[in-house]
Amino acid sequence: MQTGPLTFDTHEMGRRPGTEKSFTREVPAPADLGLDVLTVPEGSPIALEVRLECVMEGVLVTGSASATVEGECVRCLNEIEFPLDVRFQELYVYGEPDEDELALEDEILDLDPVLRDAVVLELPQNPLCSQDCPGLCIECGARLADDPDHTHGPAIDPRWSALTELTERPEE
Repeated sequence: MQTGPLTFDTHEMGRRPGTEKSFTREVPAPADLGLDVLTVPEGSPIALEVRLECVMEGVLVTGSASATVEGECVRCLNEIEFPLDVRFQELYVYGEPDEDELALEDEILDLDPVLRDAVVLELPQNPLCSQDCPGLCIECGARLADDPDHTHGPAIDPRWSALTELTERPEE
C-alpha cells in the first residue's frame, strides 16, 4: 500500500489493546473532496487531529479536520467560502473486513475514505450566500440582491406581440 499524508502506520502500536497514539498534521486536500457546488479546493490545507487506539478488533480512529470550503450559492451563483470543522470516528479492522468496514492494509491505515465521508455529510446540499438570498430574475438573470427594485413591464400575451411591434416602430 502506498503511503501519503492521509495514511498512518500502526506497526509501532503492536496490536496491543489500549495502546494509543495521537497525531496533529496539516495535509493538502485531495482532489474531489466535496460536492458539485461546494468543495475543499485540491491542495488547500486541512488541519487534522487524529487519535489511534488499539482495540481487540482493530484500530479505532477518532479525530477532527478543519478546512475552508469554496463554492457557489445555488440561488444567485455568487461565490461563497466558509470554514468547515468535522469530527469522525471509525474502526479499522484486522484481517478481512465486512461489507461496511474498513481494513488495515499491511498495518497502514488510510484515512481518505473516512475524511471524504465526514466532509460530504457535513456540507449543505443547497449552499446559500445568505438565508434570505433572493436569487436571480427568472426573466433576465439579474441578481436580485444587487437590485431589490428590479422589475419588468407587465407580461404581454404572445398573441398580441405583433401589434406591440407596430406601436414601437417610428412613423413610416
